[in-house]
Amino acid sequence: MNPLSSPRRNPSTRSARRRAPSHLPAQDTHHVALHSIRSFLKGRTCYDAFPISFRLIILDTKLSVKKPFIACSSTVSILPCLCASSNHLPGVVSAPLWNSEKSEFAGMLTVLDIIHLIQHYYRTASYDYAAADVETFRLESLREIEKSLGVDPPPLLRKYPYSSLYEAAQVLVQTHARRLPLLDYDTETGHEVIVSTLTQYRLLKFISINCSKEIQQLHHPLRKLKIGTYVQSSDSNPTDNPFYPIATASLDTTVFDVVHKFSELSISAVPIIDENGIVVNLYETVDVITLVRSGSYQSLDLTISEALKQRSPDFPGVVICTAHDSLGTLLQLIKKRRVHRLVVVEGEEEEKKGGKKGRLLGIITLSDVLRCVIGASPPEPIEPSTSVPQSLSTPDTTNTPAAS
Repeated sequence: MNPLSSPRRNPSTRSARRRAPSHLPAQDTHHVALHSIRSFLKGRTCYDAFPISFRLIILDTKLSVKKPFIACSSTVSILPCLCASSNHLPGVVSAPLWNSEKSEFAGMLTVLDIIHLIQHYYRTASYDYAAADVETFRLESLREIEKSLGVDPPPLLRKYPYSSLYEAAQVLVQTHARRLPLLDYDTETGHEVIVSTLTQYRLLKFISINCSKEIQQLHHPLRKLKIGTYVQSSDSNPTDNPFYPIATASLDTTVFDVVHKFSELSISAVPIIDENGIVVNLYETVDVITLVRSGSYQSLDLTISEALKQRSPDFPGVVICTAHDSLGTLLQLIKKRRVHRLVVVEGEEEEKKGGKKGRLLGIITLSDVLRCVIGASPPEPIEPSTSVPQSLSTPDTTNTPAAS
């Protein structure tokens, strides 16, 4: 026998060896897709997510509260004067604040600030006092209102526009902020320059537009991924609220009772449920602003049922889902329409186990979604960046991925 010739093997043994299963676990396409999305965000800057055209309204902290929400005539009640007039600030629900004395960024003015102020005046002041006080009450004093109400002030964090989107997403998640100011520096003056703001919605929509292939692979259900806040069992419920820890209201609840929940819990929406816990609607902070803008001082005493009749006709509706829907389905929805939160209801799976279809099960915010997408760890304190870039930056749009 030729010593160099290969020994002959039993064909059946060779075939069996080829068919032997691998002991290496196959990678889950869901986690591979998430890793790919995170790599994408690390390779893109905040500038890349800017829309082609946008506006930026900046408010001086020395302005009276009444100024940015341009006052109506003197015969109109004080509450509409606190709310943005569609003729002056159409569609604006937040704006950066600027300290002109120090020439520096001073935080964000949001709808929740107005909710805090409404609660403050409604509880502690007469109409005449509020009407006089609002003429001189300055935006810089809003933080004092927060202290008196016992609510946490908003974070003063910011990011450099050329920071990666992944870094920006981490700040948004760890601070629970809905929007992140983007600041640059002017080398001639050494002062900060407010460039824009990055919202959770814009960031998630940017992902949904540019990572469509990866999104199709995000097949794990929302409940398995622990995305959102869900109703706890009676054994772990320390309150009388059957839907703890979710704040809810009924159609008979007054608007002010809901305003109190907004301010006390720093939330922006509550599900409206019937006596069986079935979700019938959703009431949001912007609904309060719309209501009092054209209503009277007593409009906060209306029931939710009455207030909903005055809701803007262009209200997009309540977006619901079940805990069995996938993360990919949710992101595809964000690509198609403006979504800020989803109400999770019991579906067919829960109904088979004795539940009620449509009953409140949980609520999902964009912060919950973003936390899952970027794989953020539990919130940790973050210090503002103090590094000064070499030059005042301008956006480079030559290779910017599409974003709307």
